Amino acid sequence: MQAELNSQKMSLLNRTWWLIAFSIAMGFLEASVVVYLRQLYYPQGFGFPLVVLSPEIGIVEIFREAATIIMLLAVGILTGYNARQRLAFFLISFAIWDLFYYVFLKLALDWPESLFTWDILFLIPAPWVGPVLSPLIICFTMLTFSAAILRNENTGQSHNLNWQHWSFIISGSLIIIIAWMWDYIAYSGRISDAPDRALEVLSTYVPVYFNWWMFGIGEALIIAGIVLYYRSSKKSA
Repeated sequence: MQAELNSQKMSLLNRTWWLIAFSIAMGFLEASVVVYLRQLYYPQGFGFPLVVLSPEIGIVEIFREAATIIMLLAVGILTGYNARQRLAFFLISFAIWDLFYYVFLKLALDWPESLFTWDILFLIPAPWVGPVLSPLIICFTMLTFSAAILRNENTGQSHNLNWQHWSFIISGSLIIIIAWMWDYIAYSGRISDAPDRALEVLSTYVPVYFNWWMFGIGEALIIAGIVLYYRSSKKSA
């Protein structure tokens, strides 16, 4: 029994290291695409307002983002042996990918200038914008959550997340996403009520306010859900 548990631990550790290597490489791949895009569209340096992409390139960029998420999800599913491991490995791959994306951008372009430099984070369903610090905080939160899950897996304890854990984590995540979209939606609502003018609106948008209070509430809810999960798993051990 002990030999089998040790074998499972080694397998889990090996898969984790390979997943980290994949995620770092994918972070470089993502950063390299952005380097090319900025060389084409922002030769003087990236900043707001954004350069309007052609509809064809804009659609490709949206599908590229969707493909990235599918790839990270797929590698998490393929690496894990059960639902808990798959969730943990997806979170690890996402967090490591995003962290090293910024590391490689800093090495290649000396960008961002600071942790409070504004970035466009995602485009679906509306642009997500915020200081670089905000996604980095979420990355470390993801790693904390995945570590709590894999700790249980590594000790042979099977403990599922219940509705209470999920309610905190999902509600906190939704609040953070709203915080990222908040400034852009407020701006677009002031100057246009036509959904088909989204690219035109984006071309005049300069972020001025990030709702750190809303972001902090969402982060607190997620942390609360992780803590509740960790405590309940220790009680059942």
